[in-house]
Amino acid sequence: MPEPDDPGPGDRAPEHAPEPVGVGPWPGGPESWPDDPRLDPRLLAEGDRRNVLDEYRYWRLEAIVADLDTRRHPLHVAIENLGHDFNIGSVVRTANAYAVAAVHIVGRRRWNRRGAMVTDRYQHLHHHADVAGLAAWADREGLPVIGIDNVPGSLPIEHRPLPARVVMLFGQESGGLSDEARAACTQILHITQYGSTRSLNVGAAAAVAMHSWALQHAHGG
Repeated sequence: MPEPDDPGPGDRAPEHAPEPVGVGPWPGGPESWPDDPRLDPRLLAEGDRRNVLDEYRYWRLEAIVADLDTRRHPLHVAIENLGHDFNIGSVVRTANAYAVAAVHIVGRRRWNRRGAMVTDRYQHLHHHADVAGLAAWADREGLPVIGIDNVPGSLPIEHRPLPARVVMLFGQESGGLSDEARAACTQILHITQYGSTRSLNVGAAAAVAMHSWALQHAHGG
């Protein structure tokens, strides 16, 4: 039985529907559309509900990618995909938020894209069959590979200078970096923890590591 002062279901105020994301059709019809080749006629006509910044509303996908390419950071992010890790999508989404140069999938080519929330369309993605392939690519590009994992001998990432041009390599959710990945790294850093859990979720760890890099190098650090 409800308490005497508890309104019944019919007396409760209706829950408000969430505000729709984005914008509706451009007001006024096609004759009022801006003369801008970056804009997508379909989005102008139907509205733009994508997960993009307001400054990119109505822009074509290719135009957004081209604009991002003018200001991407020299940070690369790599993650081992040995067992179809569901966290890779989250890593890709965060990489997009930090405008990294590219995300590198190491191992299995297929990965669960749901967590990326479509941000993978705006992000450069590369595949390497194994760690040796990633390491060879990084060597040709002159990029050090830094592993992020809380393994014996790793160093705290906090207050540690990070290279501006670098590949940050993350391992699987359960086992962390593979032996091959550890051997390919010039150094391995960990995120200091203060509670009882053994490790951070790899998606969360990637976000912290990218933010640590951004504090030093993004927009002049």
